[in-house]
Amino acid sequence: MAELDPATIADTPLFQGLSTDVLRDILHDARSYQVPRGEAVFAQGDEPDSFFLLLNGHLQVVKITPAGQQVVVRYVAAGEIFGVAVALGMRTYPASVVATVDSVVIRWPSSAWGGMIQRCPPLAANMLQWAGSHITEAHTRVVEMSTEQVEKRVAHAILRLLKQSGKPTKEGVEIAFPISRQDVAEMTGTTLHTVSRTLSAWERDGIVESGRQRIVVRDAKRLAALAEE
Repeated sequence: MAELDPATIADTPLFQGLSTDVLRDILHDARSYQVPRGEAVFAQGDEPDSFFLLLNGHLQVVKITPAGQQVVVRYVAAGEIFGVAVALGMRTYPASVVATVDSVVIRWPSSAWGGMIQRCPPLAANMLQWAGSHITEAHTRVVEMSTEQVEKRVAHAILRLLKQSGKPTKEGVEIAFPISRQDVAEMTGTTLHTVSRTLSAWERDGIVESGRQRIVVRDAKRLAALAEE
């Protein structure tokens, strides 16, 4: 199998600023492969034998609660690392990761993590920064679900996705991967009926446009105002 080009990861947050020789060394144990839409990269509860970087596409992180409820934890965009359970001292993957579109990932065996950190200490700092940003986001979502009305939670969720993966179109800015109203409900701790009612009201007001697996924000300023009012 051909070695991966260091340029494929040079601009990603975790590896930014590292020399070509260091990147080539980091990629020595890595392999890339395709994940078709709807297939899992790994499942919640699996042994964490690998960690990954998303090269192209979008992934959905899904967790099943002890009560059996499915929760959409977050979405992974191209350039993000994920599945780093070994670096966080976890014995299993805490959630499943599923491709929302045909995607390409880079995989390392978990055994390679310690050597990578030893050879390249800045990776540890980058990793801490990455983990800190996701912990902050998780705390924000907990506060939102505990204190905010549903409409504000939905507005915040859509704005986060827009910031992460917004794609300009003639109609406005589209979330650049398939996302259903059920997905939004699972992200915001509410019901499909409530999300559908909310988005329908926003459509009548010209704020969003939504359809099957698609959300376009037509007026981001008004949506932001709804999130903060």
